Amino acid sequence: MVIAFVRTVILYLFIIAGIRLMGKRQVGELEPSELVLALIIADLAAVPMQDFGIPLLSGIIPILTLLCITMIISVLSMKSVKFRVLICGRPSIIVENGKLHQREMAKNRFTVDELMEELRMKGITDISTVKYAILETNGQISVLPFSDQKPPIAKDMAVVPEEAGLPLVIINDGRVLDHNLKTRGYDQVWLSKQLKSHGVKKPEEVYLLTADELGRTYFAPKEAVK
Repeated sequence: MVIAFVRTVILYLFIIAGIRLMGKRQVGELEPSELVLALIIADLAAVPMQDFGIPLLSGIIPILTLLCITMIISVLSMKSVKFRVLICGRPSIIVENGKLHQREMAKNRFTVDELMEELRMKGITDISTVKYAILETNGQISVLPFSDQKPPIAKDMAVVPEEAGLPLVIINDGRVLDHNLKTRGYDQVWLSKQLKSHGVKKPEEVYLLTADELGRTYFAPKEAVK
């Protein structure tokens, strides 16, 4: 039992370290080569986890080899455009000026239902309002509507809003983050005033408190556990 636990923990940590080398991507954003790598690593790790007769190195060495190959492929992809196209493929324009490119959709085995679903998820129901819809190499759809279909921004309305900056978490689930408090230039006196203004006495009663560069705060008290 102890051996199984130790082998599983070692392989788990090793795989996590390997996946970290692939960068911060979600599973749906993996390139084809990265997805294949993840599937093979999972399969290789499962065997030594279950079969104690197989040496642990028999699982680690193939995984390490695959990770090295992946790093080499990543470097080559950055250095060579042709190699990147060979490994990752090219983006495909499936909608242009409101018209479907049926050949591109058929080549990528992308159905009308899938396209309509992707457009709805981006708040678009009318294909004629789409300037470009591009099927990226990671399977995601990038949608660029016509200029007159885009929502107005502050610049279009000649408005100059204040830059609030990035809000920092001051209290996280009852814990005061002293570093963020000092980064915003505040102290315990300011924090006490904030708590008092919201009718609480202790940080432990606060679920979330944030503050941005303009001094604006967001406050959420802890809900009573039933």
